[in-house]
Formats: sequence, C-alpha cells, structure tokens
Amino acid sequence: MSDNTPRLLTVAVTSRALFDLEESHRLFEGEGVEAYSAYQRAHEDDVLTPGIAFSVVRKLLALNIGTPPDTPRVEVILLSRNSADTGLRIFNSIQHHGLDIVRAVFTSGEPTWPYIRPFSADLFLSANPESVRRSLEHGIAAATILPAQAHQQRHEHQLRIAFDGDAVIFSDESERISREQGVEAFSQHERARAREPLSGGPFKGFLSALHELQQVFPADERSPIRTALVTARSAPAHERVIRTLREWGVRLDEALFLGGRHKGPFLDAFGADIFFDDSQHNIDSAVLHVAAGHVPHGVANPER
Repeated sequence: MSDNTPRLLTVAVTSRALFDLEESHRLFEGEGVEAYSAYQRAHEDDVLTPGIAFSVVRKLLALNIGTPPDTPRVEVILLSRNSADTGLRIFNSIQHHGLDIVRAVFTSGEPTWPYIRPFSADLFLSANPESVRRSLEHGIAAATILPAQAHQQRHEHQLRIAFDGDAVIFSDESERISREQGVEAFSQHERARAREPLSGGPFKGFLSALHELQQVFPADERSPIRTALVTARSAPAHERVIRTLREWGVRLDEALFLGGRHKGPFLDAFGADIFFDDSQHNIDSAVLHVAAGHVPHGVANPER
C-alpha cells in the first residue's frame, strides 16, 4: 500500500484506548518496564479484551466494506508506547478481532503524539491526557477517552458521533464571554454577531473530514454515520451556530440546543458511540450513559 494513497478519514488510536491494558499498565507503573515486558511476553498469546475506543474503531473500519483494498475510506493507525517486542500481543489481538489495522508505531516508552502529523491523522484518541494536550497544542483534534458507566449499544451498524460546539467544533471566543461576563453578555454578543461565522475550533477539521465521508452514503436512515451537535446554547444563540455550519458547508444530522440541561440523558437518547466536549462537568454527565472524549482545550481548561 503506497504512502500517497488518498484517504478521506484517518484516525490514530493508542493501544490503551483500543484494548483493555489497565492491568498491565498498573504493573508498569508499580514495578517498572522489566516486569511489564516479562508479563506481556508471557501473555502474548492471550487475546486482549476490547477497550474504550474498540467499538468506534470497529465501526469506522466497517465503512470500508465494498471498497477496493488499496483505496479504503478510513484508515486507523495504532500508536503504542510498547516496544515492537512487547507489542506482539497487541497485533495478535488485532488479528484475532478481525480489525484491518496494518500501520503502527511502537516507541518503547517515548511519546507517541509526534507521529500523528506525519500520518495526516484527522483525529487522535488516547487514554493519556498529556499526549492529548500536546496534540491539541500542535493543531491536532484529540481527546482523552473515558468509558461509559452504563451503555447499551442500540445501533450496531451505524456510527453515531456527538460533538459539543464551543471550544470543540468552534473556537472558545463566545464561551470566554459567557464565563468572564455572564450569560446575558454572552446572549447579547451572539445576537449582535448572529450573521458573523464563528471561527473554527480543534475539531473543525475532523468534522469536515467526517462530513466529506458522509457524502459517499445516502443522507437518510441508511447512512452508516450519524452526527449530532449537543450544546448548552439555546435561542437566540442558536442562530450563529446554524449560520456558521451553513457557511462551512458542513452537515450535522441532529442539533440539540439544551440551554444548560445535563447532556448525558440526551446523548443516551441519541445513542452516541462517543461524545466530545471540553467541559469536565459535561463529560461527567455524559459518561453515565455513553463513552466520552474530553477535549482539554479553551477557557474551561487552563494550563496546568
């Protein structure tokens, strides 16, 4: 497969996000690399169970069904801080689960995020908050993924992704006004600028790539992808959002303007496979129902 094969969507995922590696990760943190390496070699024929991102990855790769092998619609790249030697268990598990993942980077303990850009990844999913933060600093859409505490998957053959608006799809310019000057100042600001498009946030590029991929499929219930905007905004702040998406030429299938209501039950009703939000408060509500990706960006996430 050549390096210049055109791709509509590329997602990078870490091994800890793809598989449940928490037991061996605790061993690494408690006893060090030697004990960890010995454990992985001893268990390299034991299949790893799915992790937080497994369902999303499986549904993404299913979008390639019916395409020629050399021109897939989606590629998933594996990034791992394992060595190639200890990573053998991960590749064995990928093959066991039938995941079409062929490109990988094993860094033997070094950070993986520097390799995201050379792969031209549209999205990075990781269980490591520091890697996510560094990726965002370098202009890459990234999220720290957290498991749902209770979730029943209802859409086996459709990938459902939900996004927060401000500081995720859009910049945090309006959210800053809300936090610094209050809700009334925010409402006045948005009414005055209703016809002025919002600037893009860290997930604008990923949303655009996802929208481009959606165009391959029918724009109805037969589509294997469905998206939703789930935002704390309400009227009259809705207009600027709608006009911005129209200006960008981007489709979102559903838009929920919740006016500050807890997002979790609405995400459950939508049946999200994953939800991306910058606010830890909203993430805490979301994970009671669905898997969520925290985007540590903008005014809600000051530098630590």
